[in-house]
Amino acid sequence: MKIFKIMALAVVLMASMNTFAQEFDANLQIRPRYEFRNGYKAPIPYGETPGQFISGRTRLNLNFKQDKFVTKLTMQNVRVWGDVAPNTKSDVNGIQIFEAWAQYNFNEKWSTRIGRQVISYDNQRILGEGDWAQQAQSHDALSVTYKNKKSQLDVALAYNANGETDIATPYTVANYKAMQYAWYHTELGKINMSLLFLNTGYENKLVAPIPTPTPELKVDYMQTFGTYMNTKGKSWDGNLWFYGQTGKSTTYTVSAFDAALNFNYALTDKFKAGLGYEFLSGKSQANTSTDIKSFNPIFGTNHGLNGYMDYFYVGNHKNSVGLQDAFLKFGYAKNKWQFALLPHVFNAANTVLDASGNEMNNYLGTEVDFTFGYSVHKFVNITGGYSQMFATDTMQRLKSGDVDHTNNWAWVMINVNPQIFSFK
Repeated sequence: MKIFKIMALAVVLMASMNTFAQEFDANLQIRPRYEFRNGYKAPIPYGETPGQFISGRTRLNLNFKQDKFVTKLTMQNVRVWGDVAPNTKSDVNGIQIFEAWAQYNFNEKWSTRIGRQVISYDNQRILGEGDWAQQAQSHDALSVTYKNKKSQLDVALAYNANGETDIATPYTVANYKAMQYAWYHTELGKINMSLLFLNTGYENKLVAPIPTPTPELKVDYMQTFGTYMNTKGKSWDGNLWFYGQTGKSTTYTVSAFDAALNFNYALTDKFKAGLGYEFLSGKSQANTSTDIKSFNPIFGTNHGLNGYMDYFYVGNHKNSVGLQDAFLKFGYAKNKWQFALLPHVFNAANTVLDASGNEMNNYLGTEVDFTFGYSVHKFVNITGGYSQMFATDTMQRLKSGDVDHTNNWAWVMINVNPQIFSFK
């Protein structure tokens, strides 16, 4: 027994010596959200009753750093209250690994990261975390970063498969087969500018002239490229972006773009106003070709753009007539409170036809979003909002439902995010 005590003491002493160069922290997130959906994402069909539910996300984040080595592990469970009975033996969704990556810092400028990770840049129009969704968004990827005082270059790649296989097997997950990107950010005086090139490949199963045991697999690639810029003065700030998309397969070509401009001005220390406009290209319903002219934000955090009711680009409106979004922004903050009002005017970016083939008015509708936030504690905050859509017959033509019905959405969310352990 004495030898075991000596060994245990030695382990403790060695661990104590090593901990001087280590940093470790753990934090927890509990985020329940109530939603009332009465025409969310699309006008509610005639005679239907609005949906109501409470969803939740529970996360445990573990961060570790020692010398040149950094790791992060984030485990999460996403649920809807009631989807698991009180006496159940198992969870519907179980525990998901949201992030699990290791990073090695070669020196102050160069580093590499591998594993499941969040990929998020600029205003998250193209690549974002999608944090509004309880499950959010992360990727399995390998990235390399070069960074100096004013510039940063990230290059990354990803390659996906259903599982371990000995022969070529079609990739059946609704996701890209392969991805590569380069993101460069620099400061040009008072202007911050980013350049992005993203190459995403989607696998198609081709029918071979002579059937073979292994199907012929082909990956069609689409390129998204462009720039994001922002600047600010003493009482104002502004940003703009432009992205194009190209690509080609045996049956179609891709040619699309997205352009936007935003400007904000602080009228007082507490009150801020702004306006903006975004144009996302689309395809006329009178165009019968197979070509793709509708811009796709791909991995963007789309809930934060084009209205909070998510009528556009949140798992919908892709390969459609595009969108013109003109909006105003009003924000007020005092003490622990924050309020915002955002009216949007939506128009189709291309021709919409009625059932008889006649061209319809491009005006889709107006959405008014109101949100609030209150900081209860440094670890606790409450946010909520109310949105109403005043849609037109053209919107109904695109998304069905009943635009004569009141279409609105309300939500309240509590975010509890304490740090439960920290050690240096």
